[in-house]
Amino acid sequence: MRKPAVRLRIRDLPGGPVAWVSIDNQSKLNVLGGGLARRLSAALDQLEASRSIRALVLRGEGSRAFIGGADLREMAELDAASARAFILDLHGVCRRLRDFPVPTLARIEGYCLGAGMEVAASCDLRAASTDSQFGMPEVRVGVPSVIEAALLPQLVGWGRTRELLLTGDIVNAQAALDMGFIQRLVPAADLDDAIEGWLESILSAGPVAVRDQKELFRLWERASLPRAIREGVRFFARAYRTDEPKRMMRAFLDGRSSQRRD
Repeated sequence: MRKPAVRLRIRDLPGGPVAWVSIDNQSKLNVLGGGLARRLSAALDQLEASRSIRALVLRGEGSRAFIGGADLREMAELDAASARAFILDLHGVCRRLRDFPVPTLARIEGYCLGAGMEVAASCDLRAASTDSQFGMPEVRVGVPSVIEAALLPQLVGWGRTRELLLTGDIVNAQAALDMGFIQRLVPAADLDDAIEGWLESILSAGPVAVRDQKELFRLWERASLPRAIREGVRFFARAYRTDEPKRMMRAFLDGRSSQRRD
């Protein structure tokens, strides 16, 4: 049996390098224990230090699960003190994904439960296969859903959040799409193409602008509307400290003028 691992691959694409991070705990549906969560956090820290990375894709190894939840065998042995440390390890993964300076894409195939939904919710974009299943079953094993479950109301609304968290029911991928948790739903065979489509669009955009946009997302989550608008004005002016806006706008205008002449 293979030991749980976090696997990292960098793909050099025409628009820049993209990191693919895989959670490999296939014999246990890629569940996250404290040790695996810490290794995943370390991999994200390593990648964040690179200014060249343009996007990050997170997936579970195999086709059975993205992340099947937290490790129940480990959780069953916790006490009040160790429970806090355990859940902070899981939160560390989610926080790093939310704070990651470039877009994070969740490639979801199979089970996406509990901690898996929280990790997916922490990513910017979520694509899933039609055979995926989603749920927050923590109450069924005697604990509430916590940490990044707090993101769910803004993603799916309070009504669906209450339904998921109070019942622990598992829902299919179409329901996850209908409630707005995932943005793309495709057959498993087309899942990589869906991710590649997003990557193509992201890599064609301005690298500085994309990083600024990601930073603004996090700011908007915390700020009042007037402050969010003021910060947007500041970021817009800041963009012109680089040549990216003028260079990309001139290229766009030159291309449009060329099309008119043709």
